[in-house]
Amino acid sequence: MTELVSGGNMPLPEDGVSLRVPGPFDLSLLITGEDGRVAGDADFVFFNQPSAPGARLQGDTLTVHPLRLRAGASRVTVVVSPAAPGTPLGRLPAPALSVTTARGARIGRFTPPRPNHETVLLLAEIYRRGAGWKLRALGQGYADGLAGLARDFGVDVEDDGTAPTTPPPRGPVPPAAGLGAARTAAPPPVPGAAPSPWPRPGAPVADAFGAADDFAGLVNAARARAGAPPVTPDGRLAAAARAHAEAMAAQRALAGEGRDGVSLHQRITASGYRVLTIAEHLVSGPRTPAEFLDYCLADRERGAAAHDPAVVHTGLGRATAADGNVYWTALWAAPFTPAGLARLTAEVVALTNAERAAARLAPLAADPLLAVAAQAHSDDMVARDFYSHTTPEGREPWDRAAAAGCPHRGIGENIACGQRGAAEVVRGWMDSPGHRANILKPDFTHIGVGYATGSRAGTYWTQLFGAR
Repeated sequence: MTELVSGGNMPLPEDGVSLRVPGPFDLSLLITGEDGRVAGDADFVFFNQPSAPGARLQGDTLTVHPLRLRAGASRVTVVVSPAAPGTPLGRLPAPALSVTTARGARIGRFTPPRPNHETVLLLAEIYRRGAGWKLRALGQGYADGLAGLARDFGVDVEDDGTAPTTPPPRGPVPPAAGLGAARTAAPPPVPGAAPSPWPRPGAPVADAFGAADDFAGLVNAARARAGAPPVTPDGRLAAAARAHAEAMAAQRALAGEGRDGVSLHQRITASGYRVLTIAEHLVSGPRTPAEFLDYCLADRERGAAAHDPAVVHTGLGRATAADGNVYWTALWAAPFTPAGLARLTAEVVALTNAERAAARLAPLAADPLLAVAAQAHSDDMVARDFYSHTTPEGREPWDRAAAAGCPHRGIGENIACGQRGAAEVVRGWMDSPGHRANILKPDFTHIGVGYATGSRAGTYWTQLFGAR
């Protein structure tokens, strides 16, 4: 069974899956095409409309048959909301998603970080990739309620009587303000926690397999063949990788965090390595470093991190569980530098303006005050381990912009976590109707970008927009 983390994905069987979320929640889903919009109101499955071609809701379980979806469907977004309308999800247990096959075999599980003030969570999505279908874990908070979410996807929803979000005193928040609290629906940032094709060993094996530079030698030979520069083994990354492999072996499951609630990225921070960019492989099964690396490189998407020319350091950890299964964690990183941060945020601005140019909109000017506010919010989400537009004290994007001295009359914000590069995060925002609306809002004239690493998801991005 695959233990998913936010951004992780898994392939789905052709005969469909069941998605169950027990507890005080309502489940719903939205069926969309390549444009991210529904074809009509029938594409919204919820308690008052429990079925559509290829999808059915029964109690706490959604059944989805991707091959039976209506023509043109390419994505199914799974949504969870409180059974008691208006209740913040932060007051409820974290919703736990269980994925089973048509024959009842449990193949996946995802428990997202607990939301704060949001009343809707984009929990997962089923999407077409080539000739097959995959499920991606999301965990995206949304502040505008189920009706607001449905409207952003193109559903014609009558007023449900809920109170609208109060606009900021400095100008209206764009429609994406609620959805901006969401992790974006970007492609998976790293090769996910995928089961290995090797059979489980029948007996325990020793964990000593040679020095870290032996693994680096194997990696650098592969990188040389791909035209990438060599990497250097880093003891801090190796210590974090080893601790995480041991945590997975202890619970006999691939996972982004251990039973102690400590995530892989928190272990990296504790090791003293300050990350600019990071990717990881979480794998079980292979017996030797060579087998492990062969498995990682056997798939182009899975092997992208090992071949990435931007990677500078690597760390490898291995542990054997009581049942003899071997668990691996490999880390691929570039260290933080101020110049590196400036290049990364400038790339986000450039890609954002490229999207605006394609829509025949004026480019956004980089604003240092917006950048200060955006960077502070990314840093704050990492430092205090939360993920929301709204801080634990209740401060909103326009409050942070005003505190930084921004003179703009209108403020909008996109945030995301888990994406491993500028191209991935901008593509993810553009794939999300609410985030896309912010990026392509004609009234916006300025932008600031923030980026920080650590906490549970690894990367935290903030786009702050201003209108003069």
